[in-house]
Amino acid sequence: MDRRGLFAGAAAAGTLALATPAIAQAMPEVRWRCASSFPKSLDTIYGAGEHVAKRVAALTDNKFQIRVFAAGELVPGLAVADAVQNGTVEAAHTASYYFVGKDPTFAFDGAVPFGLNMRQINAWLQAGGGREVLKEFFEGYNIVSLPAGNTGAQMGGWFRKEIKTVQDLSGLKFRVGGFAGNVLQKLGVVPQQIAGGDIYPALEKGTIDAAEWIGPYDDEKLGFNRVAPYYYYPGWWEGSLNLSFYIAKAKYEELPQLYKEALESACRDSTIETMAKYDVQNPQALRRLIGAGTQLRAFPREVMQACYKSAFELYDETAARNANFKKVYEHWRAFRDSQYQWFRVAESTFDNFGYFMQAQEQQQRR
Repeated sequence: MDRRGLFAGAAAAGTLALATPAIAQAMPEVRWRCASSFPKSLDTIYGAGEHVAKRVAALTDNKFQIRVFAAGELVPGLAVADAVQNGTVEAAHTASYYFVGKDPTFAFDGAVPFGLNMRQINAWLQAGGGREVLKEFFEGYNIVSLPAGNTGAQMGGWFRKEIKTVQDLSGLKFRVGGFAGNVLQKLGVVPQQIAGGDIYPALEKGTIDAAEWIGPYDDEKLGFNRVAPYYYYPGWWEGSLNLSFYIAKAKYEELPQLYKEALESACRDSTIETMAKYDVQNPQALRRLIGAGTQLRAFPREVMQACYKSAFELYDETAARNANFKKVYEHWRAFRDSQYQWFRVAESTFDNFGYFMQAQEQQQRR
């Protein structure tokens, strides 16, 4: 046995053991406030922000603490971008399409009509250059945006009356988020952007005729089935919704690299965790809603086709007058085209065959 080698190895191990806590002790304590756009009652979507905070604390030996505040506790849910931009808070957890009134380009960081599903938007943002092309846009608002959660494909919302033709959309007062409101406006809808916690009373009082939020689990919690009988699908404006963790650029740049890496890791983990929870919770909630009398309806193909045409006309119109939008849209559109070609070959074929066979089996068992 080589004693010198043994002692050298032991000494190195001891040095490493001493160095690790020493490094942790040397790291600064950081305390941030994070304003969420969501109420605490919606435990999954609000919880995505809390998940980031808990993971960051765990990864930094509790040296980096983020306290999450529900919508309205610090600022209104739809004002969190301003709060980050002007330094009222260090961070926010939100959906970027809430801020299309500032610039429609925000929508690409969240969801756009007839866009990408969860896997596709994750691929675009994490490996397909999406974050890079959006980075310059967000710098104009002094914001760093990290993907932090996803809802997957959403439902089309709750309606007081059936939608059978495109003409049924005319004059409809519809709570709908993001760029979809502009698309539907071209078809006669009167879009309303209302924060999640305020939708139920508006629908109950008849201030609006219809409302969409996310999907069965959250919609059931908010009680929409008690005030509107028809539940439509799919939410073509949100083939998935990427949630974002906004950080004031100056605050982000002050962080040690270890803390930046902890934030990145926590946000990615939150995306996986949030999607997994929705995939477990939504099927169970949908069964309960149908059992309680909810009438499930698919949007007619005529309506879907009219909305698709309206969406891409609006993209072209917006790109012609907005340089930020044009730059991101062209990158996004090329990526979408490539993804759709691939998903049609294997993913869609596999999924649709399995769904067809399972439906047949269910029918035979009845």
